[in-house]
Amino acid sequence: MAAVLEPTTAAPVAAPAAARVATLDALPPPLDGDALIAAVRRVADGPLAAIADAVDRRGTYPEAVLRELGRLGALQCHHADRGLPGASADYGLAIRAMAEVSRVCGATGFMTWCHMVCGLYMEQSGNPALGGEVLRRHGRALTMGATGMSNPMKSFAGIEPFLLRATPDGDGYRVSGTLPWVSNLGDDHYFGVVAPVVAADGTPATTDGAPHEIMFLVHCDADGVERRDCPSFSAMEGTNTWAVRLSNYRVGPERLLADPARPYIARIRGAFVLLQAGMAVGITQGAIDSMWAVEPQLGHVNRFLDDRPDALQAELDALTARVMALARDPFETDPEFFIDVLDARAHGAELSLRAAQSALLHAGARGYLMSSPVQRRVRESHFVAIVTPAIKHLRKEIARLSTPPMPA
Repeated sequence: MAAVLEPTTAAPVAAPAAARVATLDALPPPLDGDALIAAVRRVADGPLAAIADAVDRRGTYPEAVLRELGRLGALQCHHADRGLPGASADYGLAIRAMAEVSRVCGATGFMTWCHMVCGLYMEQSGNPALGGEVLRRHGRALTMGATGMSNPMKSFAGIEPFLLRATPDGDGYRVSGTLPWVSNLGDDHYFGVVAPVVAADGTPATTDGAPHEIMFLVHCDADGVERRDCPSFSAMEGTNTWAVRLSNYRVGPERLLADPARPYIARIRGAFVLLQAGMAVGITQGAIDSMWAVEPQLGHVNRFLDDRPDALQAELDALTARVMALARDPFETDPEFFIDVLDARAHGAELSLRAAQSALLHAGARGYLMSSPVQRRVRESHFVAIVTPAIKHLRKEIARLSTPPMPA
């Protein structure tokens, strides 16, 4: 889906000049803690709210909003180097910031996650070419990143085959294949992805007896990269989602995130999944807010519905507290920890579905209008339930990890 310009009928996006900033020195110091969350909320309730419907249905790419979030420091909360003396990586703060965005626009919340998780890849790679100023520019959204891990994550889970192939080429690799869905892309954007390594004759390569895959960055403006339009979605049209075809794309050492990829994926998988909780928490909160908004007019009849806003809020608050506890150490390697992360992510998806449907029932006919934020959140909640890892994927992994190994 190609982007369109923000509609002239929308309110101006805060600080549109942020999209034109070229150097880190030109940016103000990043915000932290509650001050950051308050600033993100102002952006979400103001300029983002003005274009949320256009992002959802008309393909408006909210670039200026994303750049402004970077300017505030909201997209690098989970980085160890946040440009704040004495500050350390704060995954809980990153999730809170993402939730504030998702509360108003689930599509922009999703792109916030895409950019944040690409920063996770870069930082945890340990590759000097992807750290330092390169990572700091990414964290402040002077450059924009994304993730193409839907197919690899499903491949690791045995759901579908890998769609890319990498062949050794000197000190790097050449990669070919097509990914059907990659979001938050632009002419100068980049994204992380995995490809299995094969010999020239197509024989799968192994490392210490295990399949050999590499994880790397794809730069959209590089040779061998072609973006193609993909079919229209039922929602979230402004996510700049494309099919991406790679033809002998060169992966040199400067683009490698991990080689081999499996140990690296095992280390970052908890943080990858946990960050997505920000989308579920935010969309659920937005649905609850919509329910309270109609309470003065419709409370006398809505009280007969299930999943009332006070009950949903209590459940959401408990889930949020659970997510915040898990976010204190997202790189915990205990399998039980990852099961808890998967379960919390599944709970978030299921809760967002219930909350969005209940919000529609609470709103009544007005919530059935295509222009209604309630109607939009129903479709956004569907996305939370199917985006990788989808609910069925999460349950499959929980079952696999919970099953004791067969005795030798």
